[in-house]
Amino acid sequence: MIIQISFSNEKMRDFQSLVKQTSALSVQSGLVMPTTGVVETNHLKYGSVYSNEVAKTAYYSVNIDKYNIKAEFTASKRVGVSKFTFPKGESNILLNLGLGLTNEEGAMVKVVSSTEIEGMRSVGSFCYNSPEDAYPVYFVAKFSKPANKLGVWKKPSKYEGVEAQWMTYNGKTRMMENTIKTVVGDSIGTYFSYKFDKEETVEVKVGISYVSIANARENLEKETGNKSFEAVYKETYNEWNEELSKILVEGDSKEDKTIFYTALYHTLIHPNTLNDFNGEFPEIKSSKIGKTDGTRYTVFSLWDTYRNLHPLMSLVYPQQQSNMVKSMLEMYDENGWMPKWELNSTETFTMVGDPASIVIADTYLKGIRDFDVQKAYKAMLKGADQIENNPLRPGLKDYIEKGFITTNDRGPVSTTQEYNASDYSISLLAKALGKKEDQERFRNRSLSYRKLFDKNLKLLRPRTAEGKWYEPFNPVSGANFEENIGFIEGNAWQYAFMVPHDIKGLIKLMGGEKAFVNQLQKVFDIKQFDMANEPDIAYPYLFNYIKREEWRSQKMVEKLVREYFQNKPKGLPGNDDTGTMSAWLVYSMMGIYPISPGDPIYTITTPMFDKIRIKLDSKYYKKESIVIEREINNDGRIKQIQLDGKTVNSFFITHDDFVNGTTLKVIQN
Repeated sequence: MIIQISFSNEKMRDFQSLVKQTSALSVQSGLVMPTTGVVETNHLKYGSVYSNEVAKTAYYSVNIDKYNIKAEFTASKRVGVSKFTFPKGESNILLNLGLGLTNEEGAMVKVVSSTEIEGMRSVGSFCYNSPEDAYPVYFVAKFSKPANKLGVWKKPSKYEGVEAQWMTYNGKTRMMENTIKTVVGDSIGTYFSYKFDKEETVEVKVGISYVSIANARENLEKETGNKSFEAVYKETYNEWNEELSKILVEGDSKEDKTIFYTALYHTLIHPNTLNDFNGEFPEIKSSKIGKTDGTRYTVFSLWDTYRNLHPLMSLVYPQQQSNMVKSMLEMYDENGWMPKWELNSTETFTMVGDPASIVIADTYLKGIRDFDVQKAYKAMLKGADQIENNPLRPGLKDYIEKGFITTNDRGPVSTTQEYNASDYSISLLAKALGKKEDQERFRNRSLSYRKLFDKNLKLLRPRTAEGKWYEPFNPVSGANFEENIGFIEGNAWQYAFMVPHDIKGLIKLMGGEKAFVNQLQKVFDIKQFDMANEPDIAYPYLFNYIKREEWRSQKMVEKLVREYFQNKPKGLPGNDDTGTMSAWLVYSMMGIYPISPGDPIYTITTPMFDKIRIKLDSKYYKKESIVIEREINNDGRIKQIQLDGKTVNSFFITHDDFVNGTTLKVIQN
């Protein structure tokens, strides 16, 4: 099922994202730019507006108006491939290593020949972590045509280019040694210049590695070799076709299909492949080089992705999810802790909570069990119980003794809720492993958010170390990244219902079903629901817990899909958070949602296509596929839900029942 991909508000997506779960490619090393005329190395002067943008599966192109150059991009897993069509005259290709996706400085580039350069660049800045966390990305770039003139630059000093000189020996032509240039520094770069008698194309292949220049060269040669741009594009296109076709939808508009498959595409960009073609990768928090026979993944934005992205992988791409869990366990072996927010073998410890436990429990309970679960369980207990020197769970002593994080620590309310969610998942895995004492202990711990419930406000609020309510308290402050003593990236309204494992308990705290519905509806009515962030993205589905109020979920989910996900610039609610927002959309348009992370259950709403077929991996599931169908009548509210012709007497279905069924049918009034 190949259809055009919309990049929405990510209009200038870099081409490293064009392959499913790739490593970052050449633009992370520096910015490649084609120009014409006299070489200009100042990016503020050589930049250009663009037109005729085309973004589709495995391909991106744009016209660079200032120079009348057509630029086309595709990629293999570890190699970025560019194709530039130049007009007659003087033309240049620049690699600016002073610019990149992050702010670190420090790079090296060496002109190897008239068709090849190699080098490295420091990258790694993320969410205010230390410059010491920077790491090198190595690259090798090969050009399809030899340069007439080439050079390097370093600011403030300037390195002049030289005419390329060749010598022929034993039938092989090589560039003479005096042409070779190497430059090391911060604002550096290299350029290859040509003089064309007619319109010409030049292809540039950039292989990268997090291990070495030699590995970058091997990645380039093994993955792309002498293949043309068109050949690489076709292979990548076919790979995307296979992956996107794991879910096939029928009916409704082409616009909806474009939105759906764009979202599915986004869910497959992260986590990335870290290892080289030969299996080597940098181990976390060390200078050691590890080696894998499978895939070592990186970029685990777990505070975001535990909520829906990883459950989607388990359902549709279980082999990838299995490899992701194995990668997380390798990080535990190397670092002594499960990952929290890992980025290219650097643990950033960004955000709060202990989300790896949720992902692993959810994966195991969905039947993906080809990993060392005993090691995983041991790692989970270490993060949950070790009070001293625990980077995963700051404030754990207060949490265990008092039941909540106090205002002495960061985001005490939301951190307590995150620890609760992790503890609940540990209790579920403990039950599956027959560890009854742990099951009970962590189940009880998972309910401690109740100590932060203010029955007068019907909201959660922070407490001091003395157990008193923190004052002054404004339930609305904290939205849009405003500082709030109690919450991380949100406010009291956006965290009020983020206890998905204990909604029945929350209903009682709020005074019953009617009070619960009124308070939940109020989140939307007073415009405190934030579609652009994670804590409240499951809220539209929570009405399903109350009989005869399920219509609210159906109405709200469709409204949010139409409002926030559109096939146009700014067509996403905000940062996609490594696929989390797009995973929400994929589930929502299919009519199911993993309402309680860790719990292998889905809640049901109205599918937005007539028929959805999810292909299942035979290694993990018995059935070849599961089909979701809708039958539309009158006002569109769900009248009946059937699984293989039998009525489902609730708006919830277990993962096992779902994947072992044949057809889930949603019948509307």
